[in-house]
Amino acid sequence: MNLFKRRVLPHIDADAVLLDARKLLEKRMAPAARRDFLRTSLTLGGLSLLTGCSISDHEDVEAVLGHISRFNDHAQGWLFDPNRLAPTYGEAEITRPFPFNAYYGEDEVRVVKEDGYRLEVTGLVADKQRWTLDALRAMPQQEQITRHICVEGWSAIGRWGGVPFAHFLRRIGADLSAKYVGFKCADDYFTSIDMATALHPQTLLALTCDGAPLPPKYGFPMKLRMPTKLGYKNPKNIMAMFVTNTYPGGYWEDQGYNWFGGS
Repeated sequence: MNLFKRRVLPHIDADAVLLDARKLLEKRMAPAARRDFLRTSLTLGGLSLLTGCSISDHEDVEAVLGHISRFNDHAQGWLFDPNRLAPTYGEAEITRPFPFNAYYGEDEVRVVKEDGYRLEVTGLVADKQRWTLDALRAMPQQEQITRHICVEGWSAIGRWGGVPFAHFLRRIGADLSAKYVGFKCADDYFTSIDMATALHPQTLLALTCDGAPLPPKYGFPMKLRMPTKLGYKNPKNIMAMFVTNTYPGGYWEDQGYNWFGGS
């Protein structure tokens, strides 16, 4: 996955935009200003966050855009329906081979050996035991054929099987009122999701792909499969997870990608 190239738009008066945005941010909680703030945040946010453009190198402008990005995260959270299911597909619609995608080449895929593997569970959970793959395979399993949508503009349909993540969280006594669930992977990748998405009925701790154990390039020993999120929110090669109320960020999110990253 490649970062968007940021471009300067010379015809935009950055100082004027900054001044207007500052005024709106200062009074955005006032009921009379909310409509104006939403309209301007969509315009300013669209310039920088959706097209990858930078209206200025001015640090204050970037700070304003950061506020807007966080506002967008909150708005997406408000709009998220934890009971709405993503579309599912038939066997004949599966994309084969399923595309490989990561921030490195396929020849650099991290290989995790099953022998000795233990999933580390920490944070706001009652049971912090480490989980073997055999123990996870012994739990109730579920399959789905859903579409993976990449922020780069492509999509593919895959068949995934594994443990419903809501079931796993309840099994370990996770604090379901906590804000975030974070993940650390075998490479340098990390990400985090909101608890509502973690509990969504289609969020899966995936152990298989197309009826077979996950190959390393698709995430062995496990990946989190969420058809309600963009691809970069679906971590692969998971080594550890934690439940927390402290914002954990993410590999791409810390570089400017939208944190909520879903519908």
